[in-house]
Amino acid sequence: MRIELNGERVEIDPPASVEDAMRLAGVRVERGVAVALDGEVVRRADWPDTALADGATLEVVQAVQGG
Repeated sequence: MRIELNGERVEIDPPASVEDAMRLAGVRVERGVAVALDGEVVRRADWPDTALADGATLEVVQAVQGG
């Protein structure tokens, strides 16, 4: 199935969860990561159980520390 991940179309094998998409994108799943699925924030604890549908839009934001 196809989803949009941070503005890019990607293929992911169904069934897939938000957590699966994070792995596909190479996102280090630790603190400072926020995810929105079709405009709704998904709590980190729900990533493994939140299913993706064909055409879903995921936005991933990672906090960056600097000075």
